[in-house]
Amino acid sequence: MKAKKETSNTGYGFGTFQGVFTPSILTIIGVVMYLRFGWMLGNVGLATSLLIVTMGSTITLLTGLSISALATNMRVKGGGAYFILSRSLGLEAGAALGIPLALSQAVSVSFYVAGFAEALVNSGLPTVSGWDPRLVGLATLSVLALVSTLSADIALKSQYFIMAAIAFSLFSFFLGHAPEGIALADGAVPPQLGFWTVFAVFFPAVTGILSGLGMSGDLKDPGKSIPTGTIAAVLVGYAIYMAVPIALNAMVPDAAVLRADTMILQRCARWQMPILLGVWAATLSSAVGSFLVAPRVLQALSRDKLLPSVFGRGFGKADDPRLSALLCFCIAAVCVWLGDINVIAPVLTLFNLSTYGLLNFCAAVEEAMSNPSWRPTFRVKAFFSFLGFAGCLSAMFMISPGWTFVALFCEAAIYWRVKRKELQAQWGDMRTGLLAELVRHALPHMANVRHAERNWRPNLLVLAQLPIQDLSLPELAHGISGGRCLVTLASVLPKGFGGAEREAEVRSAVLRTADKIGLDANVKLLEAEDDWAGMSELVRTYGFGPIVPNTVILGAPAEQACERFAGLVELISGLQRNMLVVGDAGNAPTGGVVDIWWRGGGANGGLMLALALLLKRNGFDATGLRVNMIVHRRTREEAEIELAKYMKGVRIKTETRVLESDGRPFADIIRENSSDAALSFVGLRAPRQDEPPSSYGDYFSLLRSGLARVPRPVFVLAAENLDFRLIFEQHA
Repeated sequence: MKAKKETSNTGYGFGTFQGVFTPSILTIIGVVMYLRFGWMLGNVGLATSLLIVTMGSTITLLTGLSISALATNMRVKGGGAYFILSRSLGLEAGAALGIPLALSQAVSVSFYVAGFAEALVNSGLPTVSGWDPRLVGLATLSVLALVSTLSADIALKSQYFIMAAIAFSLFSFFLGHAPEGIALADGAVPPQLGFWTVFAVFFPAVTGILSGLGMSGDLKDPGKSIPTGTIAAVLVGYAIYMAVPIALNAMVPDAAVLRADTMILQRCARWQMPILLGVWAATLSSAVGSFLVAPRVLQALSRDKLLPSVFGRGFGKADDPRLSALLCFCIAAVCVWLGDINVIAPVLTLFNLSTYGLLNFCAAVEEAMSNPSWRPTFRVKAFFSFLGFAGCLSAMFMISPGWTFVALFCEAAIYWRVKRKELQAQWGDMRTGLLAELVRHALPHMANVRHAERNWRPNLLVLAQLPIQDLSLPELAHGISGGRCLVTLASVLPKGFGGAEREAEVRSAVLRTADKIGLDANVKLLEAEDDWAGMSELVRTYGFGPIVPNTVILGAPAEQACERFAGLVELISGLQRNMLVVGDAGNAPTGGVVDIWWRGGGANGGLMLALALLLKRNGFDATGLRVNMIVHRRTREEAEIELAKYMKGVRIKTETRVLESDGRPFADIIRENSSDAALSFVGLRAPRQDEPPSSYGDYFSLLRSGLARVPRPVFVLAAENLDFRLIFEQHA
């Protein structure tokens, strides 16, 4: 995805203080401090309040460190957190977090504006007291939107006045004294609440660093400004948040008063008006910060083809996202007019928190993998980023378990929808490296553990001739795997076939063939002197560490090649690999039963039963399973009892048939009784010790010709060092 102006525009070129620190600190220092710090102190006391502030600020600081590492490892452009996540985890994850983040920022504007309007109307000041809060909110929103849309520079410079108002309010508070004459009416004191409830109320007060990160596309040097501005804002906010409870506790030791009076900071201040100005300034600063971030995230999403392209258009030299801002204004205006939208407030906070969590996760995984591409100038240990991820996840559930699941569901739905669109990004992300790292950790463990029968799955190596015109081999592999097993389509190329480009063309053709039948497969191509030598080499060498194919699928050989085939069978069985040899389809019906021809005992029966069960479970064209046993030296009744007991023990519903040979060749009996089968599994013996290839070739040729009129026979040889019967018997 190539943005229209992604490389030609550098935005406003803000520095660290104006572009990152100011929007971050003014979003952190908000109304929670003015209206809820006294309430927090009254509920849990000073020591616990300081612990809550420290815990919340630590999570934010760890997130800031992770953001700093990510920002100094890439050229961060417009979109802030969305840009980082999409370039780290891919478009799907970026959209899953970016779209809710942009929406939550737009809706948050309405919260802040409505809070300002209510505080202004209820301030007791003359004239404004009789105004409609909704109209005040819309007027305020219009002014903020106009200033923020026309020039982010003006909007951020206006934040300096807001910062001055907040600083003056804090100055007034710290010069204050204990209030006099506070009388509490009966029933006016709310009940005392516990630690986690108070923590959930406080925590949104420290989630403001996305405002500075959201201006990434307008920074002169994002790699320098984002770490410095973000960490400075968190530390300054922490210092203020620690000082306010300490001072307030010294002024008002009465916990009941602290819980009951939400304006206790105003009553304690030396001058009360600056506190009101601080509350108004805090709401306005948060509104401006959100209104600057939301349109830029929408613009970045649009330029990555995740939203209509019209919202990706930029205006002026600074590439202002005015159309995206107009959309954000409409969303916020509707929310202001509707009034009470507190019901969705928790999920908006959780969208921010989930974004924090994934930013920590990305930094932790990148640091743990230490790919050559990971060279941040601001280095953070993976442990601290993982700790930040765990803290964000814990905080989400502490705030609201129910709304956490709602937020995660919304993000998962967006991820799934974008995944369905199959958009191809032009940048690489960390997902391939993450998968490779997981494989690297898993391989040594797999090499040292015994592969128990209960965990057995076929790892299929399909030896197919090029071009793949007969789909019987990949179709059988698809039916057995069902998308839950490893499948490799392997073919032999003639010696000197060509270079990498021609091989890539063949690989693409094989993958297209697999896609036609819905088979998810790897492709392996090998140059060799002839097909049989190449197939032997593939069987002998293909795999990685302990991950090697345990089951080989190939077509039945031509009559003149049976001796070469015998050598391949000897190699496969000697390496303890299973083998399926697929005969001609003949007049096989499109649907029917899967026949299993079992003599009783031996390993082939268990493997055939396992394969047939997988075919049925994975939607192969089969109406059911049918187990057939031919008796020769014992009575039919004895065999029926044995077979019925076995099938009951393995808990598989199948039709069973016991047939007497009466001296007839087994091939004749199979041919007579499997004419209606969609597929017939027939056991194949391994070459005997010192048996010449010609002898085994004659054995297979005779078996194959005897079953020539059986629809789609599959000859099965179980050579893996497993007792396949235990797949079914161990839990019987």
